[in-house]
This record gives sequence, structure tokens and C-alpha cells, in this order.
Amino acid sequence: MNILIAEDEIGASRNLIAILEELEPQCTILAVLESVQETTKWIRNNPPPDIAFFDIQLSDDIVFKVFKKTKVNFPVVFATAYNKYAIRAFKVNSIDYILKPVNIKSVKYALRQFKQLMEFNLGIREKRILNMLEDIKSGQNKQYKKSFLVQFKDRLIPIGVSDLAYFFIEHDVIYGITTNNQKYTIDQNLEDIANQLDPEIYFRANRQFIISRQAVKEINPYFNERLSIKLSPQAADHVIISKARATSFKAWIRG
Repeated sequence: MNILIAEDEIGASRNLIAILEELEPQCTILAVLESVQETTKWIRNNPPPDIAFFDIQLSDDIVFKVFKKTKVNFPVVFATAYNKYAIRAFKVNSIDYILKPVNIKSVKYALRQFKQLMEFNLGIREKRILNMLEDIKSGQNKQYKKSFLVQFKDRLIPIGVSDLAYFFIEHDVIYGITTNNQKYTIDQNLEDIANQLDPEIYFRANRQFIISRQAVKEINPYFNERLSIKLSPQAADHVIISKARATSFKAWIRG
């Protein structure tokens, strides 16, 4: 356990260190800092500790100024001779508030609070990892559409998905354009079509177009950090990728 201490009274810091080393023999005291300035600088320039013990009144100001000057992304136990700061302490990332003089019982309780918090966070992380694995497994097992039945003259014919360069909407009608520039009406909406296609191969460019990787021939910068896509077979309208989707598109096209 890596511990940071901010305490301007030498006697108080020595007492705290002795208690911590008794309760957690394997702990490492990273630093003992006496001022807001020193504490802020240390946090900015070092990896975060597992936990910190902060005296509220330091040599140059109250420790809450540290939270205004830099990001404190680790749990903190506050120690002070005055209980008037208790409410303020719990508005930042405090897990406990100890009134001086600090004793082994109060520190032991604070460390127990810390360990329970870590166990809780670990449980959340484990659950998130399991959910991610389930999502990956679901994606691997998902069967994507292989063909579409399209209207051709007076009959329906199957068109393989691999033969379709892109889909687009025009006057509320959905069309699929094949790689040899044949145009077919498809009796589905773009949202449903997108959900049936392999996202590694097809990309929802905007509200009007779903495009395949093989159809993308040119990518050009457009106004306001958007992208203009040239397709083959050529589309009647510009295919514009919004600024918000440009990064996702670039990642997708790179594979």
C-alpha cells in the first residue's frame, strides 16, 4: 500500500507513520509534505498513491486548496484538530475524517473503509470485464446477413451482401447498389439493414448512406472537419461524414 501524507507538524506525522507501519507493515510512505504548494507539486509530478492522509491546516493554507489547484484522483483521509471542516471534507474524495490526536483505532477504521472501497470497486471492474467478454462473445457468435431478397421486374431474386457496394435512401425508398452498378429496391429501413451487416465491412456513414469498405475510393477533407467520400460505383450525391463520426470512420477504414 503506497501512502502519501500531508502534515506540517513533525510530531503528528511521526505518530501517524508509526501507526501505519504497525497496522500495515508492508506499506510504503511515499512522501511527507508540509504545505499546499508542496502537496500540489508532488501530486502533479508523481503517480497517485493508493491512499493519502491529509492534515487540513498545512503550513501555508488549508489543504482544500490542493483540490482546486490539481486533480486528486485517489481516496483521502483527513485529520485535523477541528471538526468544523467535516462537511467540507466529504464534498471531496474523503473516505474518513479523523480528529486529532490520531490514534491506532481511528486509523485502523479508516484503512478498513479504504479496503472495503477497493473491494467494491474491484467488484464493479470485474463485472464490467465480464460484460465486455460477453459482448465480445456475442459479437463473435453473431450471424450476419448473407443476402437480400430484392424486387426485380415481376419476381424476387437474392443478391449476396458481398455484391452490394452501398445502400442509400432517396425519397423514402431504400436502394442497394451492387459492385457492378445495378440498383435494387430493398424493403427495409437503413437502421434494420445496418444491424444485419458486419460492422467490419459496412459503415453507417450518415442518415442517407451505409457504405462498404470496397466501395470507398477516395477520402477528402470537407468543411468544418468533415470528410467527403468518393464511392465506386459513383453515388449521385456527396457522401459526407460528420465531424463527430470522422474519427470512427478513419479507424474503421484502416481496419
